[in-house]
Amino acid sequence: MTAFKCKMCGGDLKIIEGSSVCQCEYCRTKQTVPRLDSEKKANLFSRANRLRIACEFDKAYGVYESIVGEFPEEAEAYWGLVLCKFGIEYVDDPKTARKIPTCHRSSFDSIFDDVNYDMALENSDTEAKELYRQEAKVIEDIRRGIIEISSHEAPYDIFICYKETDEKGERTIDSVIAQDVYDALTRKGYRVFFARISLEDKLGREYEPYIFSALHSAKVMLAFGTSYERYNAVWVKNEWSRFLKLMEQDSDKALIPCYKGIDAYDMPREFVKLQAQDMGKVGAIQDLLRGIEKLISSGSAPTVTVPNGDLDAFADSLSERGYAFLEDRDFDKARDFFDKATDYSPKHENALLGKLLAEYHVTSVEELKNSGEFFDESINYSVLMGAASPKLKKEMQAFVSNSKDNLKRLANEALEQSLWALAESRFSKILKFDEESGLIGLLLCE
Repeated sequence: MTAFKCKMCGGDLKIIEGSSVCQCEYCRTKQTVPRLDSEKKANLFSRANRLRIACEFDKAYGVYESIVGEFPEEAEAYWGLVLCKFGIEYVDDPKTARKIPTCHRSSFDSIFDDVNYDMALENSDTEAKELYRQEAKVIEDIRRGIIEISSHEAPYDIFICYKETDEKGERTIDSVIAQDVYDALTRKGYRVFFARISLEDKLGREYEPYIFSALHSAKVMLAFGTSYERYNAVWVKNEWSRFLKLMEQDSDKALIPCYKGIDAYDMPREFVKLQAQDMGKVGAIQDLLRGIEKLISSGSAPTVTVPNGDLDAFADSLSERGYAFLEDRDFDKARDFFDKATDYSPKHENALLGKLLAEYHVTSVEELKNSGEFFDESINYSVLMGAASPKLKKEMQAFVSNSKDNLKRLANEALEQSLWALAESRFSKILKFDEESGLIGLLLCE
């Protein structure tokens, strides 16, 4: 028999040679185990499991990859990669006193679509395969629950990453600096994820759904650190390393290391190619705000924070910004604000109307009516009419009727001026709602 560590509690396991399944005598968990036919393999697994239990998922992942590289038929190594990808930590269930998984690195991808999960099954015997499937079902249920909760969270512009407490449990200087920046950013109107404040009403709940949502929605991450150790603290690194991976998929995301009291070269090597901000310099916060403004310069950044979770009020503010851009005839930026407003409030009447106006490059309903456009075919019109008040519906129906009359007038004017192509185009539109007038007009254009 070979001594090996339980992957749930870290206790010593007694594995019968040739067996792929074992039960821990400490936490009583039945679990899969590797084929320990090599001392080197046993040492690598011990190191990988120790790192994973400590939630050092990136480091553990690297060790499991080494095992796979040297022992490509070792199912347990592939399963270790799966556990690291989803950030699985086993914690005590207060009801049963058994170890159950919790997820610190959720994903939009199902565990059942993961190639390493497939490889674990492919290289395992019947008994181990059944355990892998059972555990995967539990993890998949957790993942789906996280996605469900996170889907109801409003998006963030900026994610602040930092270490809240030191070794003595006291607040760090990193946290104080980060909050100064948080206060400045929120005054500017950005929606900022700052755990100290953003999670304060989430006590007693799992934090992962809210962190997951914020990481995926934020365009910018600010990673604060006053020492190499603080930057590499387990949960700090968990956040910035996940964001770096998201940056590989989304070029619009950006991470800014914000350091103080350390040499820039003492930061994690993953930050080497990133433009950092020295928070010890005079005017550092102002410089940082200007940099963020340039990164979020598409016009889509909000100018007010969500007031006490009142999404309708927030959508009102975004819609107002949209109409301001309409007046300037900047239709792309106007559309961005209207889209964002309907993200927060899908049936927001003014925003839906604004999207229709932006589509036709007009600044008002009156201008739309006189544009000669057959706008009741637009999907934006249909959506608006589905959400509009009875008063607005009646007004829009009248505008459609008037616009059709205007279209006939414009078509006849083009015909009188011998603008054949323009007249033909307008009569072709008329044909859709008045076949007789449209056909007569087209014949006259020939």
